Amino acid sequence: MKRQSTPDTGRRGARLKSGAIAGGAVAALAASLPLAAHHSFSAEFDSTKELTATGAVTEVEWQNPHAWIHLSVTELCERTAVPRGSDEEPAEWACREPGADEGAAWAFELGSPNGLMRQGWTRNSLQPGEVVTISGTRARDGSTNSNARNVTKADGTRLFAGSSENDTP
Repeated sequence: MKRQSTPDTGRRGARLKSGAIAGGAVAALAASLPLAAHHSFSAEFDSTKELTATGAVTEVEWQNPHAWIHLSVTELCERTAVPRGSDEEPAEWACREPGADEGAAWAFELGSPNGLMRQGWTRNSLQPGEVVTISGTRARDGSTNSNARNVTKADGTRLFAGSSENDTP
């Protein structure tokens, strides 16, 4: 006996098809969100404002798209960078304790965990309480977020931070 289709069967198929299309659109949008959240170096950091910060590591966030080092800064040194290819002498470093308006809690953006591992880092490369000196660049917004270029440990070991700036070790 041949089964007859009912009008309801056609509507159910249309609902399934439109549900699949909507689900695909939501998945595509969700996949693009991490890309939209990523930034270029120059959008967030000012390469003309170099700094070095010395202090104790308070936390290391090993996460994508960037790892972060949180530092309780005891000494902050800053200078204006010399333009690339310039014959100018670099400015002298001006060192100080962090001001009350800044506070001692600073955060330094590193490269991705995968990129750091290719540079020799592990999750245990830095431990809370360890004193380090970080070289990098200040955030454009004047906050205590900065981009790390390299990290020097107390024993002199220097780790490249995987900066998105165009410098390499």
